[in-house]
This record gives sequence, structure tokens and C-alpha cells, in this order.
Amino acid sequence: MKPAGSKPIPLHDHLARAAAHWPERPALIVGERTWTFADLASETADGMPAGTGPVASSDSSLELALAAYRCSAQRRPFFPLPPERFTPALDDCPPHTALIISTSGSEGQPRAVLLDAAQLDAAAAAANASLGLEAGDVWLNCLPLYHIGGQSILWRCARAAAGVLLHDGFAADKVARDLVARPVTHISLVPAMLARLLDLGSAPPASLRAVLIGGAALSAPLYERATAAGWPLYVSYGMSETAAQVATFAPDDGPWHEGLVGHPMPGHEVRIGDDGRIQIRGPQVMAGYLDASGIDADGRLTTGDLGCLDAGGRLTVLGRADDMLISGGRNVHPQEIESCLAGCPGVVDVAVTGLPDPVWGDLVVALIVGAIDNDSLLAHARRHLPAAALPRRIHRLDRLPRNAAGKLERAALRHLAAGAAA
Repeated sequence: MKPAGSKPIPLHDHLARAAAHWPERPALIVGERTWTFADLASETADGMPAGTGPVASSDSSLELALAAYRCSAQRRPFFPLPPERFTPALDDCPPHTALIISTSGSEGQPRAVLLDAAQLDAAAAAANASLGLEAGDVWLNCLPLYHIGGQSILWRCARAAAGVLLHDGFAADKVARDLVARPVTHISLVPAMLARLLDLGSAPPASLRAVLIGGAALSAPLYERATAAGWPLYVSYGMSETAAQVATFAPDDGPWHEGLVGHPMPGHEVRIGDDGRIQIRGPQVMAGYLDASGIDADGRLTTGDLGCLDAGGRLTVLGRADDMLISGGRNVHPQEIESCLAGCPGVVDVAVTGLPDPVWGDLVVALIVGAIDNDSLLAHARRHLPAAALPRRIHRLDRLPRNAAGKLERAALRHLAAGAAA
């Protein structure tokens, strides 16, 4: 850990420091190939085209990781992109930007977030402390490297002198196999990934100390199923705008309930605005969006998420503010209904959206993956939900629209519901 108040260390400098202390320790593992810290620091010390401006790249996870290290070595901003993304003009990128990362776009158009080394280094330091990441540990990284979740693991591991076991996306059978074959200590998963591993019968190895859950809401049935099987879940809250994880609920923090993401990272002030939205200020909060918006004059980020704080300062996330439905004159949130329906036997996956209706205002529509029949699903819903939150229509799907980070694509849900109604 660097002393408080000292200058943040860029990503490649962490690699070089680890190489100086542990040159032969594994730094990056991809398939059968392993780079030591000495290998990786040397190989990525250069290799970028001449220039000082931002570098945008869309490639495999390995190439995006190597590009991140190389851009850091040359103090050039890096903008990792998914294959289908058009590269925006980057001429006006502010100085000191280390990473440009797109928001997931699950609620609409993605936005380019600007993060500098100070925010990324602060996030890595806080995450490593909360998750106990140490030199010699191995983090299995199966998250997309064009999302903050995947990029943040590079920073955490370089900072701690831990190895990155890199997968090119999530394939449940390959992840399950590596959990058995490799000494994995840490892994990041979205709930849909965790559910897939549980469906395969994958058990946590003895080496595994932390499973960081984020990216989407975790349901109580999935939490209970995973913890009963011995998975050490750290339920987190974060976003591109906070350089990933900014609040965490640890296994020894007591009873858990849906939406609970624990205490904010040290140095962060979290409050709830008058409109119910979560507001955050602290060392991990972004410099702003590429269009210079996003942060108020006090350095505070107003998120799109609804939340509440308990007496102990622990944060509970209630869902996206934009997703709120008004059914029968009452505010109901899709996440509340989804969490309830997910606990019904026979439901494999579930999403809830709304359609305009002259009687209800928002007509609650449930999109279901699984063999559960409608009568059983509605009987379960009536036992646990108020009348206004009951699904008025139920549609069957083979799978739900989720992006590469596992988040439901809410706009696509509305289109599916409207198409089924037509």
C-alpha cells in the first residue's frame, strides 16, 4: 500500500515494481501461456504507435489487457471498446486521463467515462484491502475488458503483485474447469454467471477466498443457494463512474438482504438525494464524462440508482430510478418483483417491465425463462407481493436479453413485451 497522500502509481509502474520484487512470479496466465512480472513489464514497456493521444482498441481480452499496460507505460489514455462500437472523436480528452471506459448502455446510449490514475489506483487499493488480495494470489478474470469490471482487475492485481488468470469472456465450463485446475483465490462474477456455475454443479475450491458479485441485482434465492454451497460471496456496488467497486458486503458482515451492498469504501461520502437517488463523493469518483458533464461543483456524482442507508451507514440499492413503474397508482420497482419471482421453483431467469395501459398506468409484464406454469407463478406472487405489483401478463422466453456484463437490457425487454402483446 502506498502511504496516504502520496502520488498515485500508474498501472504499468505497478507491474514494474512487482517485477523488481518478484520477477519470476506469474503475472498473466492465458491458456497454456504464462507471463512472469518480469516478462510482462518488459514486453509492455513499449509497443504503442508514436503519439500522445488516446488509443482506442477493440480486440480479444488478451490484446486489450496488453494494450492497457502499454498505454500506461507511455502515459496515453486507453479506450477499450466492444467489437460493435464506433469510436468517438477523442481529440479533446483532458490531460492526465488514464482510462476511457463506456458505461454498459443497458439503460440507453453508452457514455464515455474519464478516469485518471488517482481514481483507478484508489479503487484498486480499497478493493484489495476489502477483499484481502495479496502478492501471489490469482484472480480469474472472465469479465469483458471493455467494461470497468474487467479493467479494474488488471489494476488490483498489478498493485498487489497478484496474477491475472485471463479468460476471453465467460464460458461456464471453462471457468469451472480452471477453478479446479488452478490455484484461484479471487473471481468476479455477475449473478447470471454465478447461477450458471451452480447449475453445472461447480463447487468452490479450497483456494477460493473471495467471489466479488456485482453488475446486476443479486436475488435472495441465488444468494442462499450459493452460500449454502460454500461460495464466499462479497456483494458489491459500483459503476464505471466510480472505477468499479465502491461499496461491499462481506461474508462476515452479518445477515444479508436483497439490495444490501454494505459500507462504502473508505473516504467516500454516500447520501440519498431528495429524489431517492444515490449520491457519491470520494477519491474513486470519475473526472467526468467525455462531454465534461457528470459531476457537480462539489465533486458529487448523482447516480441513476435508488437507495437507502441504514443506521450503521450500510447502503441498500433499490433499483434504477428510470425503471420505476406506476401500477394502479402505486410505485413498484421491477427489481422488487423480479426478486420475488426468482424465488419461485421452476423459474430459471426472470425480468419485469411495463407497458402503457389506460387502466393500470404501467401494466406489469413478467418475462420468464423456465418450466413454471402461470398459475403457480401467480400464486407465488400473490403470497409475497401487493396487488399493484402482480404481473398482469406473463410471456415465455428461451433467454433474456443481457449484455456482456450480465445486465438486463431494459429497452430490449420493453420491445419484447410490446411484441408479445401485439
